[in-house]
Amino acid sequence: MPAAAPGWLLAWRARAIDPAAALDRFDALPGLEPEAMLGSWRGCSLPTGHPLDGLLEVLGWQGKEFEAVDRVHPLLFRGPLGVPVALEPAWLPVGLALRLPGFSRSRPVRAAFRALRPLLRARGPAAKLETRVFRGRSSAAMVYDRQPITDHFRRIDADRVLGLMELRRSPRPFFFLLRR
Repeated sequence: MPAAAPGWLLAWRARAIDPAAALDRFDALPGLEPEAMLGSWRGCSLPTGHPLDGLLEVLGWQGKEFEAVDRVHPLLFRGPLGVPVALEPAWLPVGLALRLPGFSRSRPVRAAFRALRPLLRARGPAAKLETRVFRGRSSAAMVYDRQPITDHFRRIDADRVLGLMELRRSPRPFFFLLRR
C-alpha cells in the first residue's frame, strides 16, 4: 500500500500555490534515474495559476506509460469503457490552449475532443526518457519527439513523482503529480 501523501502535497492539490513556491518545492526534492520511471503512472495537475491547470483532466487525461527509456506514451486518455488510450502529442493544439484557456475547457471543445480522440491516437511511442541537469540537479526527464516539451521529474516518495513541464511557448512551468 502506498505511503500517505505528504501534507505539503495534500495542501497543494487542494489550493493553488505561487509558481515561485512550486519551484522551491521542486528544487528541494531529489532526482531519480530514468529507469525509476518505468511502468504506468496516473497523473493530475498541481495548480499554480498556469493556463493548463486542470485542462488535461477535463479532457480525460489519465497519466503516462513508460515502457522503456526509449518508448514512452506521454498522454494516456480515458478511452472507450475507461481503457487508457495513448494520444499523439503532435496533434494537440497546445499553443491554442495556452492562449485561450477558458475556451479550451468549454463544452463544445470537450465534445469535439471526445469525437476526435480516435483520430488523435498515437501510432507508437511519442517521447523518450533521459537524464538531464535542470535547475542544478541531475534527474530523469521525458523529451517529447514532436513537441517542444520536456517534462522534468523529482522523487516525492517510492510511489509519487513531481513533474514540471517545460514548454518553449510558455514562460511559466506547468506542474503535475504522477502516482504509481
